[in-house]
Amino acid sequence: MTTQILLAGSGGQGILFAGKFLAYAGMLEGREVSWLPSYGPEMRGGTANCSVILSDAPVGSPIVQQPDVLIAMNLPSYLRFMPAIQPGGILLSDSSLIAEHCAREDITVIELPATQMAYDEGLKGLANMILIGRLLKQSPLVAPETVERAMEKCIPPTRAAMLALNLRAIAAGRGA
Repeated sequence: MTTQILLAGSGGQGILFAGKFLAYAGMLEGREVSWLPSYGPEMRGGTANCSVILSDAPVGSPIVQQPDVLIAMNLPSYLRFMPAIQPGGILLSDSSLIAEHCAREDITVIELPATQMAYDEGLKGLANMILIGRLLKQSPLVAPETVERAMEKCIPPTRAAMLALNLRAIAAGRGA
């Protein structure tokens, strides 16, 4: 089984971190993985996207052109990548920032006000992980027990205080 995931938004929204987390979680479960970050020269506020592939077989190319899953955190990313989602795929959009409603009937559409939820839960800046939590509820790409181990690998010791906050954000997304 292979799942191709595209995460897209603005620099500073944690797009690359969320992709790195998914890749680590896949590696911890012995899956073949690919993580390919891409961002504009502006970095914070510029465009950012990340391709992640989780597979039971070797990954031939790290490029995701027709994702099985799209996580869109801003309108330009939504408009650019939503048409490419494979039929039967999943769209997760941050409806706090994207007012568009997807009319596609061949995909599962989840519009979650992740940025507002993060603000309401005291998790400012963790809308990315709320969306990841919702994805893991919809499609169990990795086992629940892998989540904390993967997060520990992704967060450097100098930012250890962020571990509990990120896990809270994932839990909030799972509960949505």
